[in-house]
Amino acid sequence: MKNIFCVLLIAMVPSVLAQTKLEKAITNLENNYVQEKVYLLTDKSQYAAGDPIWFKSFVFEGYSRSTLSTTLFVELYDADKKLIDWKTILLTNGEGNGDFLLKEDLPEQVYFIRAYTPYMTNFNEDFQIVKTLPVYNPNSPKSLEISKNSEWSAKAFPEGGTFINGTPTKFAVRISGSSSFPESWTGKVIDTQNPNIPITTFKSFDKNVASFTLTPASGKKYQVIVQDNTGKSNTIDLPQVADSGLHVEINSAKEGIKYTLKGINLPKPLQNYKIVGTINNQLAYKADINPLTNVVSSLIPNKISNGTNGVLQLAIFDDQDKLIAQRLCFIKSDNLSIEKAEITDQNIRQTSRSLNSIDLSPNPYFKNYMVLVSDDDSNKPEEENILSRLWLTGDFTSKIDCPAQYFSNNANNEALDALLISETWKRFDWNSILSGPVPTLRTNAQQFLSYKLKPLKNNALLKNTEVTLALKSGKNPPIINASKTDQNGYIYLDNINFNQPFNVSLFLNPEKDQRPNADQLSFTVEPQIKPTKFNGALPNTAYQLVTQTENKELPVSISRAINTQKNNKKKQDNNLQIDEVKLTGKKKYPTKELNNQLSSGMFNTMNANIFDFVNEEQHILGSFDILDWLQGRVAGVVFKRNEVGENVPYIRGGRAKLYLDEIEVEPGMITSVPVSEIAMVKVIKQSGLINNSILIYTLRGSMASKSTQQDQKNQKISSTIVKGYDKPSEFPVEMINDNVKIEKDTRETLYWNPNLLGSNDTPPRIKFFNNDTAKQFKVTIISFDEDDRLLYQNNIFK
Repeated sequence: MKNIFCVLLIAMVPSVLAQTKLEKAITNLENNYVQEKVYLLTDKSQYAAGDPIWFKSFVFEGYSRSTLSTTLFVELYDADKKLIDWKTILLTNGEGNGDFLLKEDLPEQVYFIRAYTPYMTNFNEDFQIVKTLPVYNPNSPKSLEISKNSEWSAKAFPEGGTFINGTPTKFAVRISGSSSFPESWTGKVIDTQNPNIPITTFKSFDKNVASFTLTPASGKKYQVIVQDNTGKSNTIDLPQVADSGLHVEINSAKEGIKYTLKGINLPKPLQNYKIVGTINNQLAYKADINPLTNVVSSLIPNKISNGTNGVLQLAIFDDQDKLIAQRLCFIKSDNLSIEKAEITDQNIRQTSRSLNSIDLSPNPYFKNYMVLVSDDDSNKPEEENILSRLWLTGDFTSKIDCPAQYFSNNANNEALDALLISETWKRFDWNSILSGPVPTLRTNAQQFLSYKLKPLKNNALLKNTEVTLALKSGKNPPIINASKTDQNGYIYLDNINFNQPFNVSLFLNPEKDQRPNADQLSFTVEPQIKPTKFNGALPNTAYQLVTQTENKELPVSISRAINTQKNNKKKQDNNLQIDEVKLTGKKKYPTKELNNQLSSGMFNTMNANIFDFVNEEQHILGSFDILDWLQGRVAGVVFKRNEVGENVPYIRGGRAKLYLDEIEVEPGMITSVPVSEIAMVKVIKQSGLINNSILIYTLRGSMASKSTQQDQKNQKISSTIVKGYDKPSEFPVEMINDNVKIEKDTRETLYWNPNLLGSNDTPPRIKFFNNDTAKQFKVTIISFDEDDRLLYQNNIFK
């Protein structure tokens, strides 16, 4: 783990050899509470059914990219928490990327993306990211609209947790709501014995927080009355005024964080009290109070974080190591440590479909960039970005409206401080740590993927048996490994990092001087790193579903997305026509005869792609099923997983029918057919009564599959396909095509590159084609150097 913090110790008491209770707790904290968090960037904030969703993930351990995990699960859920799709993402230096393709018939509603590493499941599920994504579909019977009902409540939090007679105390007022917050709100503080005369008033900094300072008197009861811009109000009872306690006051300065502790009417002075400052789970500051005093002030310099930003948790313990008070504050809120990319050249044009480019200066430290360019004329502020996720929402589970505002150019540092007064650090609990238990790690951080294989010979376990494994991915040569089953009959494949499905073949080694036999050999594969059930609740949103109206007005971005899908289909259809001509010319007469032999009536059409397994070698062995083998072999045919993980075919955006020997069946029936029993596969597009269909024909009579004849020998080979990591799709660079007439180019995402590479000499170049309407371009750039310094900017180019 990278530890970017230094520890400042102010020793005011003689050291002792034995660890105190608090010192043991700090050791426990540093050794056993390493935790991760995820930021997920998507190319858009809302989508139309049928759209792709492009995403880039960053996994952090504290404020550095994580080296713990190499696997990230990204899952897509509907509003009923039904799993729609999932991806297994390979992480390199804490970064990964991928995509989803939304079905065209997806009902209009709010969907959710959950992202987490296997290691994160050891801790509170609330810290996993669940991102809200509205998806629109004009053909859906229900439509989304923003809820007009804004139910909210307010709470008041005294700084340090105490409210003591005669002591000026800063309060933070925090709004919380189930879906949305009021646009603005004000408040006043009253004495309940004289409610008509406000003691003080305040205005909200933003939708989340406000603050005020009050000097209480014993015997008084105080209330805060908060009222929003619509007239709705909420009354808060302030804590009872105490006659004694520890008052904590924090002030941020340019050189560091100044704290003041005041013991008021305590039975004894603050001698032997301890102040402990932690950043994430690491000790960054510790001071022991030696003098007999009731007032202590000191400055915590910024150097404790080596100049970086982050949340510092201050905890005060008494002479018995009992937790007395806590306070969160942000280090260097007025000076964010963010690098900026230097733009050396730019060629930005607003003309329709023009080629634009932005050159970044070659940088010896930042060499890999995440870049997103979109047509964004809304001028709306960012709601969430990598800064707010890294420094705020990744560590706090309460709902914060527009958290990115606290790290923008015009951020209100007083508002951020008030927000932190209203929060507590929930990554760990000091009282729990002081009691000594160590969290149980059910899932250890592992490198890449792992699998457990159980070979069977005539359905019997093979214990302590020598076998040979062959792993093959894509067109790469197979990797051959000699192995041996353990005493329980298992083989373990560890550290597998194929970024696409791979074939596993198992060969049973013959004994010395003996020929291999024809016994039935098979094996099962069980992943050791797999997704976990989502037990938590989906977050509330500001949307509600209402009955669709005839004249429904779609958001502009959704209308544009639907038009872009139509343009893509025009381009795809043009390519399909070219491919179909090429494929038709390749058909051989034996295949035509096979087709005539197996096909009947309306199924015997010339408008088809035919795969002949009887007369041609199709290299089918090793494929999990015929639908798995068919992926990527016919232009315009794509497969999407259904809720049980089966591949469902789609042709030109619509679901295709499946026939087994000309009887319509569901995907589960097709996957149960052994690939060695298949004679012919026929893909028909928009033909007569059967429209878009895939037909599977099995062997008849004395037919034999040419693909399997070569392997019908004494030695029995068992193979299966293992999923591996999901390989990201390639983002289309442009829409322009000379052979396709596109009336209006309305793309919103103009450029998406999760791994733009640079070098010391060659400038990284961002190249994209304009659409037909864009007049300004929103460009987001993210990068990290080897020391995890963050480069981030979000610019508008005109």
